[in-house]
Amino acid sequence: MKKQMSKEQNEDLVKIIISALLFAAALLIPSEGTVKIALYIAAYLAAGYEVLWSAGKNILHGEIFDESFLMSVASLGAICIGEYPEAVAVMLFYAVGELFQSLAVGRSRKSIEALMDIRPDCAVVLRDGRELKVSPDEVRVGELIIVKPSEKIPLDGIIVEGSSSVNSAALTGEALPSDKTLGDAVLSGTINLRSVIKVEVTSVYAESTVSKILNLVQTASEKKTRSENFITRFARYYTPLVVIGALLLASVPPLLLGEPWSDWIRRGLIFLVVSCPCALVISVPLAFFGGIGRASREGILIKGSNYIEVLSKVKTVVFDKTGTLTKGSFAVTAVHPETVSEAELLDIAAAAESFSRHPIAESIVNAYGKQLEKSRFGEVSELPGLGVRAVIDGKTVYVGNCALMDKAGAHFHECEIAGTTVHVAVENEYMGHIVISDEVKPDAKRAVERLHDSGVSRIVMLTGDTKKVAEAVAREVSISEVFSELLPDGKVAAVEKLLSEKDEKSTLAFVGDGINDAPVLTRADVGIAMGALGSDAAIEAADIVLMDDKPTKIARAVELSRRTMRIARENIVFSLSVKAVILILGALGLANIWIAVFADVGVMILAVLNSMRTLVAGPTQS
Repeated sequence: MKKQMSKEQNEDLVKIIISALLFAAALLIPSEGTVKIALYIAAYLAAGYEVLWSAGKNILHGEIFDESFLMSVASLGAICIGEYPEAVAVMLFYAVGELFQSLAVGRSRKSIEALMDIRPDCAVVLRDGRELKVSPDEVRVGELIIVKPSEKIPLDGIIVEGSSSVNSAALTGEALPSDKTLGDAVLSGTINLRSVIKVEVTSVYAESTVSKILNLVQTASEKKTRSENFITRFARYYTPLVVIGALLLASVPPLLLGEPWSDWIRRGLIFLVVSCPCALVISVPLAFFGGIGRASREGILIKGSNYIEVLSKVKTVVFDKTGTLTKGSFAVTAVHPETVSEAELLDIAAAAESFSRHPIAESIVNAYGKQLEKSRFGEVSELPGLGVRAVIDGKTVYVGNCALMDKAGAHFHECEIAGTTVHVAVENEYMGHIVISDEVKPDAKRAVERLHDSGVSRIVMLTGDTKKVAEAVAREVSISEVFSELLPDGKVAAVEKLLSEKDEKSTLAFVGDGINDAPVLTRADVGIAMGALGSDAAIEAADIVLMDDKPTKIARAVELSRRTMRIARENIVFSLSVKAVILILGALGLANIWIAVFADVGVMILAVLNSMRTLVAGPTQS
């Protein structure tokens, strides 16, 4: 466990252990005396020194009524009336609660910018006939850069030499690479897949697409608000009230009624001891800690207790498409032969595509699933922007898009099914077509249904994909609102609009998996990343990560967050109700310090046991 804790958390744990050992030693000493009191004081300072120091610093800065102040006054009050065990228990329990909270939140996030792997390390620029490797921000508009296969395109520009396929998934979320040739624009942050290309730079690095995305992440992060910790909010009102109440209780009766000062000062100190919110300090963070632990057992990583509170209020859920509702990988979803059988059409297409490493080619070969005889192959040529031309069994085979069919002189027809259509022709005779699609995840539709069942009133899908494909996926998973063909800034704008339209008391969750989703993940009230296949940047930008990429886990996360909040509120109501009763009895002189301590400890034990329920799975929708 220690290896998983930070240095500060390890130090806190050591202090708690030392305090507990000193406390136990003091309790075991049978007789009263200086040694016993010294052990109590040592245990008290070991656990509460930082609380006392924090309260003192806050008072100097004008921030008087916080939880540190209340813990300090209540525990020092207990010492003043000789109740050393209660004073130590107050600080020890508080220290344990703070450690639980620290462990629940986990280590601090690293810089998002450092993990944004779309940032290019360098650019190869042509100057005076030489290739120079420089920083992208040193390249000027109009200069020529060279981008080799598998390299990131460092700056926005126009291809002036060569042709290739470009993977733009990092920017648009579209898994299908796009063919680029002379005169086509390419964006920084995309990856050159196939051939060397020469690009004329059209914008400096500061104005490039990749730089804009990084700025979007930073700006969105600044805009995003976080729920304040409940105890801090509670202490702002509770602490001044109980302190003022204790002062009035200790001074008003002696001044106005002539009552003995010693009796009423003792009542005031008992009032402070009773008012110490031990049950809340421990049980509320423990409820969140248990909820986070339960969620992580189910493959849902929640990065802090504040996100549980935000998620419990979700009424609008916004999905990215590729890799979130869909698998993010291509597969053959339909085979439509014209003059041959399905098996024969797949055989011809797989043979032609077997030399290509294009994702579409690989999906066709995988769908064929058989060993191909090398003796069948003749010359094979990849035609940029068109497809593949190959000599198979002595005949020229064309596998590609509509333009390739026109070039081959084959009479073809389009397919109504959404997806990428790959046409096949032998010589000039049309054989049929194959549809390649990004498959919808098996539980995507059920996830949408469960979210509606859990009270989410609005579900929206955003994607960089085409309108036809986006609407087909939306219909399949029963989502009625769709925004398609969006770049990262378009997604942020769409989420901004949805945020402005929602109820102020409700929150909005965005679910995504790609680098392009990082700005939106940080801008939403709560960002949820599909962790198993998602990018590092999306995972770091998100507040909640689904480790196994199942969309149904989103609904489960909502269920667990609402259950955790319900248990936390039960602890709050129960603790405050019992304390109110004991406070009144103490003020009336009907409760001594031992009744106060017993009630306080009893409430704490019951509240902690209630918090432990968050560790249990609880009910779930089938």
